[in-house]
Amino acid sequence: MNNLTKKPHLVYLTAIPILILMGVFSGDASFDINIKDTYLIVSYLYLTLGIAILFGIIGIGYWMVHKAERKLSKWLTWTHIILTLGGTLAIGILIQFNRTKSLGNDFNSNFTLAIYLILFLIVIGQLIFPINIIYGLAKGK
Repeated sequence: MNNLTKKPHLVYLTAIPILILMGVFSGDASFDINIKDTYLIVSYLYLTLGIAILFGIIGIGYWMVHKAERKLSKWLTWTHIILTLGGTLAIGILIQFNRTKSLGNDFNSNFTLAIYLILFLIVIGQLIFPINIIYGLAKGK
């Protein structure tokens, strides 16, 4: 686990082909997000490609710090990895539980709220990334 904090780019760069394969094998599947009277329909392929691009940018950022032989903060790195990968995995699981037919309760709206909260945590986690990079570059070797 200590190697994970020294080379976090390996986690993100390993996740990229897995995400792309998930998107390719999803076929024509898509999901929709209902915001008041607006529906946002996104194909799983495009969603996974977007997340793979984000993971690529993050992986390259961590790789550049590693090549510059700088040390990152362990707890900032762990927090970023857990919020980003754990949040992405949690959203993927919650989307699978989304029901197409509701039985008169707020089942889907509760899942949508949970997805929005997790997405908010992922965005907050992305703010940790540049802080960690700046900390590593300022700290030195």
